[in-house]
Amino acid sequence: MHTIDISKFSLRTDLAIDKIDIEKSTNYNKRIISKNVYIEDINIDNKELSEELEKDIGLYKTITFKDITDSSNFNEVLKIFSDEFISVLKENNIKEDDKVLIIGLGNRKSTPDSLGPKVLSNILVTRHLFKYGEVESGYRDVSIFSPGVTGETGIETSDSINAIVKEIKPDFIIVIDSLATNSIDRLNKTIQITNSGIIPGSGVDNRRVKISKEVVNIPTIAIGIPTIIDSTVIVSDTIKYLIKKFSYDKNNINNKVDKFKTKIDYTKNTEELNKEDKKELLGIIGTLTEEELLQLVFEVLSPIDYDYMVTPKEIDFLIDKFSLLIGKGLNNSLHSNKTIYMSDNI
Repeated sequence: MHTIDISKFSLRTDLAIDKIDIEKSTNYNKRIISKNVYIEDINIDNKELSEELEKDIGLYKTITFKDITDSSNFNEVLKIFSDEFISVLKENNIKEDDKVLIIGLGNRKSTPDSLGPKVLSNILVTRHLFKYGEVESGYRDVSIFSPGVTGETGIETSDSINAIVKEIKPDFIIVIDSLATNSIDRLNKTIQITNSGIIPGSGVDNRRVKISKEVVNIPTIAIGIPTIIDSTVIVSDTIKYLIKKFSYDKNNINNKVDKFKTKIDYTKNTEELNKEDKKELLGIIGTLTEEELLQLVFEVLSPIDYDYMVTPKEIDFLIDKFSLLIGKGLNNSLHSNKTIYMSDNI
């Protein structure tokens, strides 16, 4: 019998929530904020857990939402993000008058990787005002920087950031970047906030030097949204959804109500096909566990270089939404005199 070689098998993800076993871990906590939004907190506080999850020690806050494409949902997520980021500042002992440098990582020419630079266009910058005159109470000293990508500039991202930090001497930095996930459910529906820093390009196997407190010597808070996913996940999930669809159809074959519906969410179906039905439907593939299925698809796609990183077709629209949300959320969090949850240009 053929044995799958998984020595090089690794689904690319930047999210701590993709790695942790939420059923067993005592370092995990979930808070349901509304029917559309929930928050998951992960505290990686020891070396063993850090090595297991392949994530650095630190706090990881994950905000998950269903939608931000209409004004109501957008403003709900905006307020929650603003409030949560304020709590992150407090947890990291950031004072109201601490100076901040906001860094937008990524490539503006590549839409799924342009989140960081585009967020900066929505940031209220004030450093020049503090430098040349008095500023009204309630505003923080804020500056921004977009280092570009090493492939274009020839300069290591961490080198350019270190140089700027040494020159303007902020009290802390915020780094914003596009991320990768191995869960379709989290693609473009999650914001991760962490005080552990960030490794540019890690989600697409182009790891650069890490940007963290240990590197720049000041507190570093990273914000990211997963905008790409491995094609291996899409193929394997399609097979799982196919099984769910057949299971739903089998258990609802006499459901007269379904006949009048044009759209049915069969993913919520809790009834599972038995092993015999799965094998009859998909042969040996139907008998594989989720992990074995992922491994098999990876082994099929990887040798022929079809293990792509994929982004949704509406990514242009979503990036504009996310850059506005993160930008306004940071303005709300950093400037106590600039709290505007509602937005006219959504």
